[in-house]
Amino acid sequence: MNDKINKILDTEDKTSGCTREDVEKNKIFGVLAYLWILFFIPLVVCPDSKFGKFHANQGLVLFLFGIVGSAVIGIITMVFALIGLGIVGVILASIFGLLDVLLVVLGIVNAATGKAKALPIIGGISLIK
Repeated sequence: MNDKINKILDTEDKTSGCTREDVEKNKIFGVLAYLWILFFIPLVVCPDSKFGKFHANQGLVLFLFGIVGSAVIGIITMVFALIGLGIVGVILASIFGLLDVLLVVLGIVNAATGKAKALPIIGGISLIK
């Protein structure tokens, strides 16, 4: 089981593509990128920062994951509620919410510690170049 968890958490690390100065100067903006819609902050404040762009992308993907995932879970919950199994929807919504929060925390920890490491599951998606 630990091997499976380690494989999920062992994502691509792009920290070597960022200069030490870039990382140190833009850590706080990387952290802000994971706070809901604030993913755009690094794009505005430090548009030439590879570190900032990386975390802005991760934050955007996470933001979209949360919105789309919540909508899908909401529909599934309604369907289960209609057939009398509302608890299944509640359990799924709780699991999704926990996953979303864990990804936010992992992203914040990565940015705060100066790592440009992709998030598990969704981190391979690149929307901001």
